[in-house]
Amino acid sequence: MAVIMGFLVISFAIWGIGDIFRGFGRNEVAKVGGTEISVEEFRQYYNDRLQQLGRQLRRSISPDQSRALGLDRQILGQIIAETALDQKAKKLRLGLSNEAIASQIMGDPSFHGPSGQFDRARFEQMINQAGFTEDRYVADQRNVMIRRQIAQSVSDGLTAPKTALRAIQQFRDEKRDVSYLALGPDQAGTIPAPTPEQLSKYFDEHKTMFRAPEYRKLVVLSVTPAALAKPDAVSDADAKTYYEQHKGQFGTPEKREVRQIVFAKPEDAAAAREQIAKGKTFDDIAKARNLKSSDTDLGLVAKSALIDTAAAEAAFSLKSGEVSQPVKGRFGSVLVTVGKIVPGVQKSFDDVAPQIKREIAESRARSQLGDLRDKIEDEKASGATLAEAAKKLGLNVMTVDAVDRSGRDSSGKSVTSLPKNPDVISAAFASDVGVDNEALQLPGGGYLYFDVVGVNPSRARTLDEVKDQVTARWRDDEIANRLKAKADAMVAKLKSGGSLDQAASEAGVPMQKATAVQRNKSNGFASAKLVEAAFRTPKGVVGSVEGDKETERYVFVVTAVNDPALDPNSPEAKAIATQLDRAYTDEFLGAYVTQIESELGVSINQSALQQVVGGGPGG
Repeated sequence: MAVIMGFLVISFAIWGIGDIFRGFGRNEVAKVGGTEISVEEFRQYYNDRLQQLGRQLRRSISPDQSRALGLDRQILGQIIAETALDQKAKKLRLGLSNEAIASQIMGDPSFHGPSGQFDRARFEQMINQAGFTEDRYVADQRNVMIRRQIAQSVSDGLTAPKTALRAIQQFRDEKRDVSYLALGPDQAGTIPAPTPEQLSKYFDEHKTMFRAPEYRKLVVLSVTPAALAKPDAVSDADAKTYYEQHKGQFGTPEKREVRQIVFAKPEDAAAAREQIAKGKTFDDIAKARNLKSSDTDLGLVAKSALIDTAAAEAAFSLKSGEVSQPVKGRFGSVLVTVGKIVPGVQKSFDDVAPQIKREIAESRARSQLGDLRDKIEDEKASGATLAEAAKKLGLNVMTVDAVDRSGRDSSGKSVTSLPKNPDVISAAFASDVGVDNEALQLPGGGYLYFDVVGVNPSRARTLDEVKDQVTARWRDDEIANRLKAKADAMVAKLKSGGSLDQAASEAGVPMQKATAVQRNKSNGFASAKLVEAAFRTPKGVVGSVEGDKETERYVFVVTAVNDPALDPNSPEAKAIATQLDRAYTDEFLGAYVTQIESELGVSINQSALQQVVGGGPGG
């Protein structure tokens, strides 16, 4: 299925065909060769895909979100690609027997039960949850397997050129040494305060930088198990029952240093134990059998960590230093000995009662979330605002008086009371006052509702409002301009024969070195912009670049370029080769599908498409 899912994007060449939109009947979304894709067929296909994505993301995807993400075109591209491949399969007279389909489905681990075998009840449950009947699922899998046959036949053995592998590895692993000077505000000299005329001119030229952003006032309601939980309502009896059922969760189990020797024959184990009884040690037996410490040492483990239950029972019944009698284990007869014993620690009920009551209360609240959501939606549907609905249901809302797109309030401080996941700020700025917004799903369960109750539009500020900010910005620009001029003069002098050491001495700054720097990798001491510039500059050539801050400037020389040796058998090279092979295969398959579509002819009815996905007339 992964191959077919790759066709989500490879068929977009169809959108570049000039006469793609032609007249259609009302009931057709697209036509691929002689096959028509009806409105209802595409609607079901489109909704199925959105539901599948929604289940993966654990939140529903609205039509507006689908269009914004381009999912409507991706899904249309996928169904067109699949239809084209299905027609190609018919032309090639490809087919699969019912036995092959059944074997494929029964071999899918997703449908296996605890025994590791195909479980029909599990199969029916999973395909029903995915919106399939058995007949429809079998037909779908038949088409998928035939498409996979075509894909594998045209791409089998396709590998990326070694030149591409070499280029990518060189780009990724190349290392450079750089000598540089770091110039900062001290090297810019004294910056006098700006005159009123200078400040006013600077403000007029940069007014957009100092505009007040748009702010929105929000009412937010968070409905989560934690917020709804009532631990005080959980009785001691219920908490104690939970404690007894999950006692192992509230403590640390006893651990023991366990060693074992496995014997293929029971009589060998008995003979070895008899030797120990006569004075030989466990180590003597291991040495006589040429066993290393790693062959016998199981480490400091809990009883549940030992695979062989018989050996585990024996090990945890011994005293430290004792050797067990022969034990009939899973892999043969075993002698077990124990070294250090670390006692387990069990927390009392009183120690964990508050935690248990909180867990029980949240579990009960989680089962009530669906009903509470329905009640909130009913209140909103009847015309109540979010605040009114919350008040009627005994819930508390939070009011955020002002927040901008970056998540800051009117004083410039971050609004920490709003979650980053889900991104309620982006959702709020995509909405408006009076809009009934869809609930956002919270990680771990629960919903977040919001209403936009006020909008303060972006506006131009006066110089008096932002004088301090303008002054600071003007000063930073002056420093940056001076540093650039100073760096340019240094570069010119170095190119005419000067040395970096001499330039450092004249500027009163130390010459620094960064060794073995790599692209897009932090080395802890060199500026990211310096490293980026160093990889654009040939060895021995002097360069200059602004630092990560506007008031920093670097003058540098690349002193060494170290190309990595290509080892095609290294794990890194193999990983790159795998990714490249996949990319080349996807590109090749994309071209193949596009060619099939071109041969068959593809037409799309824009009006019918909008009926399904919305976003235009008829949507």
